[in-house]
Amino acid sequence: MSAAPIEHAQAPLRPDPYGEPPRTLLDQAERLMQQLPGYRVEILSGALIVTPPPDAAHARALTDLMLPFAAAGLHGAEAKVLQGVGLWLPDGPENYAVPDLSVVDADIEEHLVENNCYDPAPFRLVLEVTSSNYTIDLRTKVRAYGTAKIPVYVIVDRQHDRLHVLTDLVKDGYDTHRVHGRGEHVTLPESIGAEVTLDVSAILTAAQQAPDPRIRR
Repeated sequence: MSAAPIEHAQAPLRPDPYGEPPRTLLDQAERLMQQLPGYRVEILSGALIVTPPPDAAHARALTDLMLPFAAAGLHGAEAKVLQGVGLWLPDGPENYAVPDLSVVDADIEEHLVENNCYDPAPFRLVLEVTSSNYTIDLRTKVRAYGTAKIPVYVIVDRQHDRLHVLTDLVKDGYDTHRVHGRGEHVTLPESIGAEVTLDVSAILTAAQQAPDPRIRR
């Protein structure tokens, strides 16, 4: 997902000094987004996930990743490559995710559900770049995106320096989970609409955080 997520599982509803307290998780999610501009708020398996803004390496990796998809023609009249678009999840009445990167049908705006989230039908691929709480991307979202029938799920795993490609949908997940390391080139399934090959070394290098200059070594 994004950098350094903070998970609030079943977070208690807090009174709003400017009005009534939020009555649902969606109300609370909207309130948090107003209180924390730039943060990402999701509801996964009935739990609120609040994520601070991404670090520079996270953002750099996403920009670099958009290029091969666009070069393959997936950002045009038939498809779009988008960052931070809400995905309505079918595994709960209020659940939704905000993938870091998505390849979607160009008519995605016709599939709006609510809360600026869209039906899973136009999503061809979702991609996440992990942070410190990487289990959300490697476990929770595997089930969430599998249940939503997203055909391809890609994870840039910064903690373990590798790339995951999940395909072949089964109940509550994916039947095929391939892990790729530096030096490999990965060609994604053509079901996304074009042939896209990812340079694993280049992606992992782009996503790698530089040492904190404030820390003396």
